[in-house]
Order: sequence, then C-alpha cells, then structure tokens
Amino acid sequence: MKKTILFVILEQYADWESAYLASALYMLGQGKYEAKTVSLTTDRVASIGGFHVVPDYDIYSVPEDYEAVILVGGMSWRNAEAGKIAPLAKQCFEKGKVLGAICDASAFLGTIGLLNHVEHTSNDLNDLKQWAGEAYTGDANYIAKQAVSHKNVVTANGTAALEFAKEVLLALEAAPEEKIVEWFQFHKLGYYASAVPKDANSWND
Repeated sequence: MKKTILFVILEQYADWESAYLASALYMLGQGKYEAKTVSLTTDRVASIGGFHVVPDYDIYSVPEDYEAVILVGGMSWRNAEAGKIAPLAKQCFEKGKVLGAICDASAFLGTIGLLNHVEHTSNDLNDLKQWAGEAYTGDANYIAKQAVSHKNVVTANGTAALEFAKEVLLALEAAPEEKIVEWFQFHKLGYYASAVPKDANSWND
C-alpha cells in the first residue's frame, strides 16, 4: 500500500515550491508514495502561474493515514480562511509525522505555535515575528538558511524549493541518503556542471 503525502494548496499557490518534491517522490520513491492535494474545498484551485488543480480532498475529508503534510507557499496564507488548515498541521505535528512548509506557509506555522521548540527558517525573521505576534516565541531557534529540518519539521524560504525537497526526502527516508544527495546535486549544479548519475534512469523505475 502506498504512503500518502498530502500537499496543501491554497488559491494562488506557488507552482514551483512543490514541483521538485512531488516529482522526486515519484522518481526516488520507487512506487512507495502517492501525492494527494488538499485545499479548503474541492473546488478548482489556481496557482500563481495559472495552473489549475482540482484537490483530492477538502479539509473535512482528509484521510487519517498519511506520511507527511506539506504546506505549499503562495499568496493566501495570510488570509483568515487559511486558519482552517491549522488543525491538520497540528495533528501532523502531534503525530510526529513529517510536517513541511515553505515560504509564507512556514511563517504560518509560527502563527499557530508550531515553531517555538524546533529549529526552523522562513523568509524573514522580523516578518515572522510581526505576523505571528505572541504565538511565536521561537526566535532563538531561527536559522538563516535556505531550508532547515528538525524533529520532523522542515521549513524553507521561498527561493529554496530544491533544498526543501531534499530535506523532506531525507526526513521521510524516501531513498538512501546518497541517492537523495546525488539527485539534489544534479539539479542544483546543472546538467553540464554535474556528472549525469550512472543510474539516473532508475529514478523512474
């Protein structure tokens, strides 16, 4: 039975922030994972780039059994409606499952108190503190890095889709670490600067 990875997408979600991760789960996961989308409703959701997705689940029909919840950044996390995602994020955190959030979605975790006791990053510490207010007391655990993984919580800024994917893959143990790092280096350094992996075709096996 495949392990479910839930990607939470809101209106005007950032297309690129889930692309590396979703495709890598397919390429490196060797059939172990399935990506499912979640939103506030099952109505069509449009990305910043104009792609349209019909979510698999709304927030009321999310399955109990999942391996990770990934909050994809975008333009709507500061809207009041986004608060309806909080119970799912908190449930994932309390279960000890992998909880990933990138860009504004990472700061959203701060607004619901989930970053206070884990190392984390986001787009900007001052913005995070201002937005989250009293709910956020974790500034001593803030690290100015592209992506940070700690205690099954993975956070990243909006320019770190590839680093975010790598850290989530490692947290999930989706493939041997060497293979994940090789995949990351190949995409980070580029086709001509990085040697083509000998077993690159196995990413699609």
